[in-house]
Amino acid sequence: MKRLFLFLLNLFGLGLAAYAQPTFHENGVRDKRPEYSLFKNATIHVDGRTTISNGWLLIKGDRIEKVGKDFEFPKSAQVYDLAGKHIYPGFVDVYSDYGMPEIKRTRGGNFYETQFNSQKDGAYYWNQAIKPETKAAEIFKANPKGAEDLRKIGFGAVVSHSKDGIARGNSALVSLANGKENEVLLKSDVSAHFSFEKGSSTQTYPVSLMGSVALLRQAYYDAIWLKNGGSSSERNLSLEALSNSMTLPAVFHGKSILDALRADKIGKEFGQKYILKSGGDDYQRIDEIKKLNTHIIAPINFPKALDVEDPLDAEAVSLTDLKHWELAPTNLGKLASNQISFSITSSDLVDKSQFFGNLQKAVAHGLDKGAALDALTNQPAKAFKIDNLVGSIKTGLIANFLISNEDIFDAKAKLLENWVQGQKFVITDLSLSAINGKYKVNIPGFTKLEVTGENDKPALEFFENDTTKIKTTTVRDRNFLTISYKKKEAGSYRLSGFIADKKISGEGKDPNGQSFTWSATLEEATVEKAKTDTTKKAELPKVGDLVYPFVAFGNPSIPAKQDLLIKNATIWTNESDGNITGDVLIKNGKIETVGKNLSAAGAKVVDGTGKHLTNGIIDEHSHIALFSINEVETVSSEVRQEDVVNSEDINIYRQLAGGVTTSQLLHGSADCIGGQSAIIKLKWGETAENLIIPNSPKFIKFALGENVKRGNAPQAPNRYPSTRMGVEQVFNDAFTRAIAYKKEWTNYNNQKVKTGLIAPRRDLELDALVEILDGKRNITCHSYVQSEINMLMKLADSLGFKVNTLTHILEGYKVADKMKARNINASTFSDWWAYKMEVKEAIPYNAAIMTKVGVNTAINSDDAEMARRLNQEAAKTILYGGLTEEQAWKTVTLNPAKMLHLDDRLGSIKKGKDADLVLWTDNPLSVYAKPEKTIIDGTIYFDLENESAKFRSVETEKNRIIQKLLLEKSKGTPTVRPSTRTRPSDIHCDAILEYDGVSVENLDEYLEKMNNQN
Repeated sequence: MKRLFLFLLNLFGLGLAAYAQPTFHENGVRDKRPEYSLFKNATIHVDGRTTISNGWLLIKGDRIEKVGKDFEFPKSAQVYDLAGKHIYPGFVDVYSDYGMPEIKRTRGGNFYETQFNSQKDGAYYWNQAIKPETKAAEIFKANPKGAEDLRKIGFGAVVSHSKDGIARGNSALVSLANGKENEVLLKSDVSAHFSFEKGSSTQTYPVSLMGSVALLRQAYYDAIWLKNGGSSSERNLSLEALSNSMTLPAVFHGKSILDALRADKIGKEFGQKYILKSGGDDYQRIDEIKKLNTHIIAPINFPKALDVEDPLDAEAVSLTDLKHWELAPTNLGKLASNQISFSITSSDLVDKSQFFGNLQKAVAHGLDKGAALDALTNQPAKAFKIDNLVGSIKTGLIANFLISNEDIFDAKAKLLENWVQGQKFVITDLSLSAINGKYKVNIPGFTKLEVTGENDKPALEFFENDTTKIKTTTVRDRNFLTISYKKKEAGSYRLSGFIADKKISGEGKDPNGQSFTWSATLEEATVEKAKTDTTKKAELPKVGDLVYPFVAFGNPSIPAKQDLLIKNATIWTNESDGNITGDVLIKNGKIETVGKNLSAAGAKVVDGTGKHLTNGIIDEHSHIALFSINEVETVSSEVRQEDVVNSEDINIYRQLAGGVTTSQLLHGSADCIGGQSAIIKLKWGETAENLIIPNSPKFIKFALGENVKRGNAPQAPNRYPSTRMGVEQVFNDAFTRAIAYKKEWTNYNNQKVKTGLIAPRRDLELDALVEILDGKRNITCHSYVQSEINMLMKLADSLGFKVNTLTHILEGYKVADKMKARNINASTFSDWWAYKMEVKEAIPYNAAIMTKVGVNTAINSDDAEMARRLNQEAAKTILYGGLTEEQAWKTVTLNPAKMLHLDDRLGSIKKGKDADLVLWTDNPLSVYAKPEKTIIDGTIYFDLENESAKFRSVETEKNRIIQKLLLEKSKGTPTVRPSTRTRPSDIHCDAILEYDGVSVENLDEYLEKMNNQN
């Protein structure tokens, strides 16, 4: 009986699944049997590397049944002869928000509209930007219009997620077929998504990129703690979701190559190999991208041509923008040629119709067609572990495939049909009759009609005589035309016409509403030109070279270390030898020998005759090369400047030209306890990670006074503290909590062998404060007023921590004896005063007085421009206070090296120390002195000899690309006006907000300024 039942099922061509009933109830007939469709004689591109000529494809319902040649198929199958056509797998976009709810952003979330607590009800994380509990499958709504737009450019399935927040939740694989949500939702929880953007969160924290990094790190640690037993003390749905998602493919959205490197660093900390959504600039650091060994989701929204016809716009446009316009189309080809796994997303395209044009542009710029197909199909499917459903044409996969008339990457190819889940969607109807040609018309006032353009999108022009013509707006719907045009005097006319047997006829209405009949008879059909031979590979467009970094004055390659012998210079040793005349030999980035009449085989000889050789200037207080300066919370010790180093900042190069080789990048002074510092060497062209001095001592920024209580703010923020008394209480509270936290961990570590003991929750904010208590992290404190300086010193004594440096310290001359007793360093200005109330008692003798009392004193910049002249700032201490030249020079070299606990390798010219040297044209304390060569670790990063050539190179390269853009505009290429937004070079301690990577004090004023400029 069982065999008979199975026989009957097979006899009728039905499997058991044919009778499976939908889970949604429907009224009426519901026998939806899967139909067979056979596609014969096509060139089938199984994937980017496998092609079947004259291939056959059999589908059954929404699945691929068989792929091959000349096989048996059910007689009930509908057969399509696709001779001369191509079949491709349906494209897969793995970075989409198709079907997701609109993200509603409201004002708030900045320093002046403070909201410190989450307003999200429920057992969720404390910060609204952390929302890993979001599940795309639960909020997805089918969007027919959105699906149609994506189908038109070849996509059949997307991995969709809500692009909102720092931890954005999980995605879902969704089909672009017509159907209800339960029919097109293919897979839930495909991947987890992250970014550095807090999205719709109205919570004030974070206001900076470094805050976003810290918040995500803390959320990860909290999720791990909860998983390891912390859930016994609380229930948190966000952390549970984050913990569970750590087994899924994780995607990190970045805007640039620097974001990609930043995200990878976070991933390594938590064992996450992020798939990286690119900003389209991977080509700028392709070797670094390759080292990441991960999958890249690359956008195809190449920048529009810039309108540089106005000489002022041409002058103002940056070399970076010019070169990116030219080189962005090479990005996909660079990824492919470097064997980097990548996929292509349409997500950043505002106008989806540009997709194929940009794809063909990428192919023209070196992207292999097979790699392009892989990047749109099986590569994204494999990366997201959905290749068992989509991504290629194989038995058992979902029937998502494309039919084109030619190679889909050719400029003249047409996408004919897009089959999604076995549903047929016609994109271009080739059955339409050809109508291009010249027609005789019987409309009064016109002599003829000419039809050009694509068959499905014809362009019609009426001729009043042989030279005067009127363009129309025409829409074709199969064999029906809708036409409209205007005459200057009369107004608008509307026509409708039916195409039949070499004739178009119909009715029209004139501007007065009067009806008339019209017709056009074909006199001369336009014969399609024969296809040109495309077998010969076209030459790649000529583009400019990369520079490192990717800004003006970048180098064609990263400067290399070399052995150097600098001879016959006046050497400022900063050691007991004082100034001597002699030679310095540099080997392997270190000072090998200091002496006279030295020689070294293979070393490059530099003549120092009549010149002065010093060690590099060290700026103890700087804010250059940073994407973020301040966070918003009173205690922000969890944020790290090393997370936001901007290796592309032109100020690095400008300060090399001023003899600076090392800078401490400090958090600003908006918070009582600010973020952790980064100490960098100004290695122009290196990545952010390579700028940071390895294993350098740890520092953190504290602040006192008007800035933290916002005494100069345009409006008072709703944030504690608002008085100097409150500042003291913040420190007291923070360190009291840190002491208790340290004790908790000590108890745990002493007893963790006990069964069931749960580790304390790791708190990044308190970790940094415990490092201070343990002497592993040093304090640099922004300070002005004597009373507050005394307060901090006494508080440190009582709570058991040490203040390493008081920076600014403009009333240091009043408390120098107390500072010396505690071995506190001073980092001050030479002669700044009168820029706010708490500096009213500043004097220019401050540095000299503290030096003579015995306080280790440095002159710092806190200013990108001043840092270029720190040698002159040091010289002022000779004028104000009578310091010797040697004492003055040490205020910008050896003294800051001691403050930073780096004097064992920096700050003087001595055998074994780092070869960070500057060769000056004159006495370095002279206003006439110029750095001729600035050397870091034995590498010349600035050479005055090459400066003129660099200026010429920048101008030549700008002009070359500008000429290219002018030619593009003359061809009719759409253009946009260049952006005038630039990052301010003069960033100070009190810069608060960050917008588009720019730190600003007042967001509304900044936006208004930018709008006026544009």
